[in-house]
Amino acid sequence: MRVLGLDPGLRHTGWGVIDVTGNRLVHIADGVVHAETDLPLAMRLVSLFRQIGSVIERFQPDQAAVEETFVNRNAASTLKLGVARGVVLLAPAERGLPVAVVGAGHAEKAQVQMMVRRILPGCAVSAPDAADALAVAICHAHHAETGRHWKAEG
Repeated sequence: MRVLGLDPGLRHTGWGVIDVTGNRLVHIADGVVHAETDLPLAMRLVSLFRQIGSVIERFQPDQAAVEETFVNRNAASTLKLGVARGVVLLAPAERGLPVAVVGAGHAEKAQVQMMVRRILPGCAVSAPDAADALAVAICHAHHAETGRHWKAEG
C-alpha cells in the first residue's frame, strides 16, 4: 500500500509518500508545495489543488491521510487554514483516493523530524512541513494495519 501524508497550510503544504508492507515502512519521497502569497485567496487554493494533484499523479498513492487541524487563537488564521485544509482533503478525494484524518499537530517540529528519521532510516527530510506530512502517513499506516489485524481476529 502506498500512502500520501499531507500537512495542510495556506502558504506551505507538506507532503510525504511511504510504502507500507505489513509493519514495514519505506520512505519514497517528500516535499512542500507553496502557494504564492501575492495571489488572491481563490488562486492560491487553485495552486495548492493543482500542485497536490501533480504529487498524486507522480507517486500514485493508494490512500491519503491529512493532519487534523488545530484551533488557533486567531480566528481569521484558523478559518484560512480550514479553507486550505478543505482543498488538501479535496485533491485526493476528487481522484478517488480514500482520505483519512489523523493526528492533532501538537508535537514540536524537531521532535517530529527525529521520530520520522528513526522510523524511516535513511530518510533525509526536506523540510519541517514535509516531516509533519510523513508523520501523518506513518500514523495512518499504523492505524490501518491495526484495523486490519482487528478485522482478521474478529
